[in-house]
Formats: sequence, C-alpha cells, structure tokens
Amino acid sequence: MQDEAFETIVRQYRDNLFAIAFQYTKNAADADDMVQIALIKCYKSDKCFESEQHIRNWLIRVTVNECKRYLVSPWRRYTAPIEDYAATLGFESPEQSALFFAVMALPQKYRVPIHLYYYEDYSVREIAEVLGLRESAVQTRLMRARQKLKQTLEGQYHEGTL
Repeated sequence: MQDEAFETIVRQYRDNLFAIAFQYTKNAADADDMVQIALIKCYKSDKCFESEQHIRNWLIRVTVNECKRYLVSPWRRYTAPIEDYAATLGFESPEQSALFFAVMALPQKYRVPIHLYYYEDYSVREIAEVLGLRESAVQTRLMRARQKLKQTLEGQYHEGTL
C-alpha cells in the first residue's frame, strides 16, 4: 500500500476504530493498541479494496477480531477506571455523560452493536456481517440494550441524579 493512501486511511478511520475498540476493552491504551494492530495489518496487506465501504468494513472486522483475541489473552492488562477516560471527553450536558456511562455499563455483547448502529450508522445487516452474527441476533441485542438503557436512565432520572 502506498504511504499517502495509508495516511489517508489512518486519518479517516482511526477515531472510529478507536471508539469500537474502546467498547470492547474499556481502556484507552488497550483500544489504541488494537487500532494500531488493525492499521498495521492494513498497511502490510496486499488486499485490493473495492470501495471505501469495503476498507471500512475490513478495518472494523480486523479491529473486532483483535479485541476478541485480546480479551481472551492471559496477558490482559489492568483496566483503568472508566471515569478516568470519561473525564477527558468533556460532555456538553449531564445527559450525555449519563448516556455514556449507561452504555459502558452494558455487557460487551450489547455495547458494540449499539455503538455500530447509533454512532457509526451501520444497518442491522452490516452489523451482522461485521460481528459474524445473524441479523435476528443483532436485532435482539439492540432491543435488549435499548431496554437496559431505558431502565438505567429512567432510574437515574427518578432518583434525581439527572
């Protein structure tokens, strides 16, 4: 791959890949590592990409696979508190902060589809392809995640913390 083309890919996809990796690892340093591994694989790959969407899907798939590999690794490192990372984000409102923490509190199998659907604008079909799931499984995970988020956020609202 040419250096200029690769630099364009890095600039265009780095932040999206980081957000996806963070959904898995809950740690900024580890998410950076997963993105770096995915981008190195892209750089070393002699794969011919058909379109921007093909590159994006391939990078997300590689990132997801690296994150899964990391999560089962016996060398998995200490995870820093999520509050440390959240402090660097600078939320504009208490509601945004509450939503971030509610999403991060979801089990990983719900966090990633929610992120891909709402923040990356992937369709259910595309999420199913990227995660290697059936479309019905993705729809079920999205529905359950929404229910859990609704319960959590309504609870916080009624307690007066929002």
